[in-house]
Amino acid sequence: MDGLEVTIRLLDPPLHEFLPKEGPELSSLCDDLLKSYHAKPAGQHMRAHKLLQRRLEGLNETNPMMGLRGCRLGIRHPDITAMQAAAIIEAAVECQAEGVAVYPSIMIPLVGFEEELVNQLRVVRDVAEKIFNDSNNSNRGSRIDIKVGTMIEVPRAALISAQLAQHCDFFSVGSNDLTQMTLGFSRDDAEAKFMSEYIKEGIIPHDPFDSLDVTGVGELIKLAVQRGRSTKPNLRIGICGEHGGDPESISFFNGADLDYVSCSPLRVPVARLAAAQAQIKARASLANDHCQD
Repeated sequence: MDGLEVTIRLLDPPLHEFLPKEGPELSSLCDDLLKSYHAKPAGQHMRAHKLLQRRLEGLNETNPMMGLRGCRLGIRHPDITAMQAAAIIEAAVECQAEGVAVYPSIMIPLVGFEEELVNQLRVVRDVAEKIFNDSNNSNRGSRIDIKVGTMIEVPRAALISAQLAQHCDFFSVGSNDLTQMTLGFSRDDAEAKFMSEYIKEGIIPHDPFDSLDVTGVGELIKLAVQRGRSTKPNLRIGICGEHGGDPESISFFNGADLDYVSCSPLRVPVARLAAAQAQIKARASLANDHCQD
């Protein structure tokens, strides 16, 4: 990635997804924790196991995809944000010292309130200053131009994008979650239980997680672009999600004046072709308009 921008989204899923639930993994975690506190596993293991299991059960949520995740997790546990920011920035400083051109961008997920974004950006910037000025750092004084941005994946974020843009270098529209929250559909449940029936009955024309719901979700995306750039005209805005590999969706994104699409690796060839076709069509349409004038 020498010379190329790297965008890292901070941890997004609910906390319980990163932790063991039972069995050997939970037992192993107990042993590791006891060793870190220099306790004797033989006498303390059962007690630690019960306490840890109780703690893990307390982290389970009724609706985890709308619960303690994204920036909410970082606000509740700021050390998690600080740990990730430190890893990114220290790595960038080390790479720069080795002659690698690094351009890190840190993305704050699931923001819905301006104050959430301000809170998490403060954590990131405080960590950056500590690293840049650390007297024990052999690269002390080295500074990296770190871009910071947020994901537009909560409908409220699209509505207040003018305010969010004051604090951001870029937006990334998280189209998967934005679709879930706008339609009120849980993707896994909808696709497993009623999506095919909805399409068959003509309630919806296609699966909105495969091809963007232009009429609903698309309007929020256009609003986010317009309002964000009303505050910061050169704001870089892209799309992140499976829609980034769908030709019809890409055509819409191009018309909505987004700068790029991001998708899973398998969809990249199709995305490149669709992006090129969308750009050619847009230029042809513009040329026809000029001819008519």
